[in-house]
Amino acid sequence: MTTSETERRRRYRRQTVRVLVEYLSDAGVSCDTAITLGAGGMFIQTDAPLPIDSMIKLSFQLPGGSLLHEFEGRVVWANRPSRGASGALGMGIGWSDPRASQRLANEIEHLVGIEDAPA
Repeated sequence: MTTSETERRRRYRRQTVRVLVEYLSDAGVSCDTAITLGAGGMFIQTDAPLPIDSMIKLSFQLPGGSLLHEFEGRVVWANRPSRGASGALGMGIGWSDPRASQRLANEIEHLVGIEDAPA
């Protein structure tokens, strides 16, 4: 991962989630679970990560949300099955559209505010 990609990844607040994500790539349609989500992208847990730089179209809905988010993204890194691999298997996705990522950031902040509010 290049320095600029690392800086970009850390620029956005990330939220731990369990969100079902449907995505379309050259390999076909898949459905897996995202376990982290932020304005810069998401991590999709999968035993079969796509190759780095694969372009994909994703759709998902945030917990408690009514809006269906549809994004285009790119696989920026992957944690593949291998001897001694640590962490969840899957792939890091970076969003392609900065305007759409800003709308998502606003919704994530609202979601975090709801979760942090006293019951």
